Amino acid sequence: MLFSIVIPVYNRPDEVEELLSSLTHQTDNGFEVIVVEDGSTLTCEEVCKAHGELDLRYFFKENSGPGGSRNFGAQHAQGDYLLILDSDCVIPENYIKNIRAELAAEPCDAFGGPDAAHESFSDMIKAVNYAMTSFFTTGGIRGGRKDTMEKFHPRSFNMGIRTRVYNDLNGFSDMRYGEDIDFSIRIIESGATVRLFPEAYVFHKRRTNMRQFFRQIFHSGEARIALWKKHPHSLKLVHFLPSLFVLGTASLLALSAFEPRLLWLPAAYCAMIFVDATLKNKSVTVGLLAIGASFVQLFGYGLGFLKQAPALLRR
Repeated sequence: MLFSIVIPVYNRPDEVEELLSSLTHQTDNGFEVIVVEDGSTLTCEEVCKAHGELDLRYFFKENSGPGGSRNFGAQHAQGDYLLILDSDCVIPENYIKNIRAELAAEPCDAFGGPDAAHESFSDMIKAVNYAMTSFFTTGGIRGGRKDTMEKFHPRSFNMGIRTRVYNDLNGFSDMRYGEDIDFSIRIIESGATVRLFPEAYVFHKRRTNMRQFFRQIFHSGEARIALWKKHPHSLKLVHFLPSLFVLGTASLLALSAFEPRLLWLPAAYCAMIFVDATLKNKSVTVGLLAIGASFVQLFGYGLGFLKQAPALLRR
């Protein structure tokens, strides 16, 4: 069984260097790598040439966004399965081995794995990773657990799918944001079997400052309404929670001017985040940063959702 790893990239040669270097240490080498440069002005072509030890092909195309670049890469893939990775990931050495073991034990058509923060990552990246994967912020839907608040949907930072199924579904749509969830919904609706592979995790560097993180999450909140327009059944209670958090926090702060004791609620939430993040990362600094990252995550998504929410009322 051959795996084709498809990596879209836009102006990220340093990230691609880290990703390719990690792939050279895989304990299972039954894979090829396809790097698709999406109209970058700062290309990674020389980085790819320097990794001749990998079965790697590099392509440059006009900019079309990550979805179009993944589709381009899939057209040139030779593997039985496509493995879709983001360029800002670093891959543990047993990644391919663990995927092969999962498929041997229980074959499926599509799958995905969680993301984690490597011990070498900065405290800020660890805090952002906590905000994106914790049960207290996202319901755990990206944390690699099966008992979460939403059915598992593979994400494009770490997704696998049979090449045949990918082609039958015409791959990713041209949505600018949320295209991976749209694809996952279509995969599930097609009747394909989908599984979570908890051990097939990747180290995800994500955004490195709060402003970039907020912008990314804000667009995710907007995308949820766009996904609802395409797939009305996809909107669940968990998707409303960040907006309710925004409205509830704003109301508490306003009311606290008359009743200061109400501030114990957000204070208790901050304390819970601090303790949980500190214990999980064994770092007080990460615990403190996780408080800010969690509020950025919830407010970013919630405000993006609220911006597009009037569409729900017009439906």
